[in-house]
Amino acid sequence: MKNRITELFHIQYPIIQAGMVWCSGWRLASAVSNAGGLGLIGAGSMKPEILLEHIQKCKQATHKPFGVNLPLLYADIDKQIDIILKEEVKIVFTSAGNPATWTSKLKEADITVVHVVSSTKFALKAEQAGVDAIVAEGFEAGGHNGREETTTLCLIPAVADAVKIPLIAAGGIASGRAMLAAFALGAEAVQIGSAFAVSEESSAHDNFKQRIFQSTEGETILTLKQLTPVRLIKNDFYKQVKNAEESCADKEQLREVLGKGRSRKGIFEGDLQEGELEIGQVSAQLNELKSVGDIFKEIWEEFEKTKQEIGS
Repeated sequence: MKNRITELFHIQYPIIQAGMVWCSGWRLASAVSNAGGLGLIGAGSMKPEILLEHIQKCKQATHKPFGVNLPLLYADIDKQIDIILKEEVKIVFTSAGNPATWTSKLKEADITVVHVVSSTKFALKAEQAGVDAIVAEGFEAGGHNGREETTTLCLIPAVADAVKIPLIAAGGIASGRAMLAAFALGAEAVQIGSAFAVSEESSAHDNFKQRIFQSTEGETILTLKQLTPVRLIKNDFYKQVKNAEESCADKEQLREVLGKGRSRKGIFEGDLQEGELEIGQVSAQLNELKSVGDIFKEIWEEFEKTKQEIGS
């Protein structure tokens, strides 16, 4: 397929892998790129020296385009950007911050910049900041999310009508049918997180993957809205958060409950009770371990089949 997104990134399929903390290392990113999509290294869980290592290993593992997902709220952001510039990374997806802060600097280095948003308001601000494309991420998505709680079905057409630059849909997409729906709503590509988070090449712990395979409808929830909203699987840690919120805990008290390293503990170390198990609502549809190659094949075949069925 050829459209503005595939031409922008020089990829075969309009499928982008989300840059997820503790899941999206060089193995996952290179596997997605080698399959014909765009793989992203998730810098959100990496210190600068670790990011450097993953970029260099990704270069060795694939000769196809890949990028870095860069949350803008982290303290080492300037060091991470220095590494991206020195390593001549060509694609950067930014999130969780003001795109106007770094977009011009990245563009000066001939880097393609994409920003992740959860509302039309921020989509317009990202376009004004000069980004090349936008990811509009609905309320269904796992991990850090928008406070607006706008679903993908409502968000994508609203953003598509508001901006002129290419649009990538995210949130609740893990199948060819969902991908086709996103295209019908105005997207030119999809960003997929949860399905790749539990793939063979993901760096997430096996305990985390197996817990996702066992999950059913309604087991995820968007919580910690007073701090930074995050969608996760309900467990003992979530119960602590819920109890604190019901007791009218302030932000500082919630930070104490959250502590440090919760996502690492849950996703990377496999602590299913005290860890933060970040995953999207679509997790209920994921039930077995698959390679990135198999995931691509299934999604694309279903996309083409469904398109033909609807067309007839």
